Amino acid sequence: MPAPSVHLSLDAVIVAVTAEAPRVLTVRGDSGDDALPSGPLDLETHQTLERGVRDWVAQQTGLALGYVEQLYTFGDRFRDPRERAGGARVVSMTYLALVREQALPAELSAHWRDCYAFLPWEDWRGGRPALIARELAPRLHAWAGADARKHERVDLTFGLDTAPWDPERTLERYELLWEAGLVAEASRDRDQSAASAPGSGSALALDHRRILATALGRLRGKLKYRPVVFELLPPEFTLLQLQQVVEALSGNLLHKQNFRRLVESAGLVEGTGRLATGTGGRPAELFRFRREVFRERPDPGVYFPGAWWSR
Repeated sequence: MPAPSVHLSLDAVIVAVTAEAPRVLTVRGDSGDDALPSGPLDLETHQTLERGVRDWVAQQTGLALGYVEQLYTFGDRFRDPRERAGGARVVSMTYLALVREQALPAELSAHWRDCYAFLPWEDWRGGRPALIARELAPRLHAWAGADARKHERVDLTFGLDTAPWDPERTLERYELLWEAGLVAEASRDRDQSAASAPGSGSALALDHRRILATALGRLRGKLKYRPVVFELLPPEFTLLQLQQVVEALSGNLLHKQNFRRLVESAGLVEGTGRLATGTGGRPAELFRFRREVFRERPDPGVYFPGAWWSR
């Protein structure tokens, strides 16, 4: 019996924050759906996996990546429909990249999309999304039926009843919705015609929405201990710009005075003595990231107790 074949794909979740919105870069997938930039590993030309993903992103989007880190490896059976048709099993090595949004070549099919168009239940900046109580919670509890453990899982995952909302459980929430058949990918993957829950977000090709949920959870976790947020900002920025980027990624609002006081006291930023122009209001001081903070403490993140509005 011949050995089963494996196809290694290199996928990229490329995130920017523009006009207070977290954005992800997509391309047109083979099925016509939005997809993450991806391509196969070329054993001859790609000296490393990271080099390969950078090459595919440049070809498909025209973007030269800066900050990149390995995200996760996805290899579930039948995650790619070509395997069901007798093709190779597709294993994806995924990478997370943080950039500042820029114009893309018109001749390519790449577009910037709002992350929350795909994961609308994750944006709590205006309070708990009405979608959760109106559409998702009733359907999830109906799916749980008489199973107490499933009901508990629903409540803990979505912060229902007395359970707190955990912003980092993005992947668990998407996977629960998929398992309950409430997102479009569930019926597509199971060859069923059941309708997804109203307002449950736009689908992505293959399991790319699952990959996006994984990336968002990783970013939210990193806010606590790594200054990755500064990769999304220009070299000089106002504290309001910094706050808006953190709010966009976390999906929650910050207490303005507490956040600013704690960011400055933690030594993450330093003033430049210059003022921002064209803000439409009182000129605000420009700041820059203090790289010296890496030598001063091991976890220079922007998550601090007391900086967040309680929900």
